[in-house]
Amino acid sequence: MADEGTTDVAEVEQRRDAPDRRLQPVILGGDIGAYSLARTFHEAYGVRAVVVSTVSTGLVRHSRILTNVVEPRMDEPDAVVARLHAIADQHADADLILMGSADWLVRTIVEQRSRLEDRYTIPYTTRERLDLVTDKESFGRLCGELGLAHPTTVVHDVGSGGVPDTAHLRFPVIAKTGNTAAYHLVEFPGKKKVFTVDTPEELTALLEKVRASGYTDTFVIQDMIPGDDSGMRILTCYSDRDGRVRFACFGDVLLEEHTPGALGNPAGIITGPGHELVAQATRLLEHIGWTGWANFDLKHDPRDGRTVFFELNPRLGRSNFYITSAGQNTAEITVREHVQGLDPLPEGAATELTTEHLYTVLPKRLLLRYLADPALGERVRRLWRSRRVTNPLWYRHEWDPRRVAYLVVAQLNQFRKYGTHYPVEVWRAAGGRP
Repeated sequence: MADEGTTDVAEVEQRRDAPDRRLQPVILGGDIGAYSLARTFHEAYGVRAVVVSTVSTGLVRHSRILTNVVEPRMDEPDAVVARLHAIADQHADADLILMGSADWLVRTIVEQRSRLEDRYTIPYTTRERLDLVTDKESFGRLCGELGLAHPTTVVHDVGSGGVPDTAHLRFPVIAKTGNTAAYHLVEFPGKKKVFTVDTPEELTALLEKVRASGYTDTFVIQDMIPGDDSGMRILTCYSDRDGRVRFACFGDVLLEEHTPGALGNPAGIITGPGHELVAQATRLLEHIGWTGWANFDLKHDPRDGRTVFFELNPRLGRSNFYITSAGQNTAEITVREHVQGLDPLPEGAATELTTEHLYTVLPKRLLLRYLADPALGERVRRLWRSRRVTNPLWYRHEWDPRRVAYLVVAQLNQFRKYGTHYPVEVWRAAGGRP
C-alpha cells in the first residue's frame, strides 16, 4: 500500500513552524479515526499522542506512534475528566491539545470544557452551536433556509411513543438516531447506526424496540436516496476563530463500511474538486458562526441531479486521513491556530484541495468488486498504479511485528465481513451492477 505525503521524523522536528513548547496531543477514542488523528500529529510534529479508549483495540495496540491509556468508564464524564487531569499532570511541561474521534466524545469534551480548558487547548465550537447542528430537525431547517438540498425528513420523539407521521415519505426509508451521544449509551438486539426500513409496520416495531432499550430522544426518518454507496459524497471544512471557512476538502465515496457498528462510514474515497458544494457548506457554516472542523455527509440523487446534505458531524470524521493523504495535514491547521496563535493555513497552502488521491481501508480486489462503473474502477486502478493511494493504518514508522500481523489478518478479514454484512447480491439490489 502506497504511503504518500509522509515525512521523516528528523525532518518534522526541524520544521520552521514547530511549537515552541513540547506538543502533546490527547485523543479520546480507540477506533480508526482516533488512530488517524494520532498519525497526523506524528507526521506533522513527530510526537506520540496519548489515545484514551474504553478498551485496548487492535487499531491502537502495539503502536509506535501513540501511547494507549485504557479508561473503562469513558461513558462517565467525571471519570473522563479525572483521567484527563491525571494525564495532564504527567505532561505538565507540554502544550496539551484535546480531541475526540466520535460525536459523543466531542460532546463530552464540549460539555466539560470548564473543567478542562485550564489544562488543555480545546479546538471545538460552543455547546449552543453543537446543539444547533446535531439536532437533525434544526439542521434540516437551516438547509431549507439557506438553499441547501436536504432529504424529506420526519423527526419522531421516541420517548413519547406513538406512530410517526410518514405521510410525506416514500418507503423504504432510512431511520437513524437524532442524538448520537444518547444512542451510544443504549443496547438492544439488532442495533445499527443506520436502518433501512421497508414498511410503516416495520418502522413502528423498530421504534418500539429502541424505546424499550431506554432511549427516549429523537429518531430521524428520511427519504432514501436511491443508488449504492458510490453516490455518497464527503466534505470537510475548517472555520477559523472568526467563523470564516478557510479550508475545504471534498471527496467521492466509493464504498462504505457495512458492519452494524460502523455502517455508513466511508471505506474508500477519491478526493477532487467540489466547488459548488463547498460554497453551499460555507454559506451554512458562516451563517451560524461555526468554528473548527465540520464534516458533512452528502449523497447525489440520480432522480434530479441534486446532491443532498444529510448531516454535519462536529469534528474530523472517522475517515479524516483522506484529507492528510491528499496533501494537507489536519493537525497542522489545528495546531497553528489553536496552539501557536498563527494563521491556520501555512503560507501558500491551498484553501481547497483538488488533488485526486485514493483513500481506502480495504484491499484493492475487495474495493474493485463493489464498483459498478468501469470508469470508476479504472480511476482506482490508475491511482493505485501511480501510488496515489493511502491506507491510514499502514504507516512506515509502525514496524512492531505484532501490529503488522494484526493488520494483515484484519485486511483479509474484510472479505469475510463484506461477505457477511454486504454480499454482492445485496449490493446489486441496492443499485450496483455485475
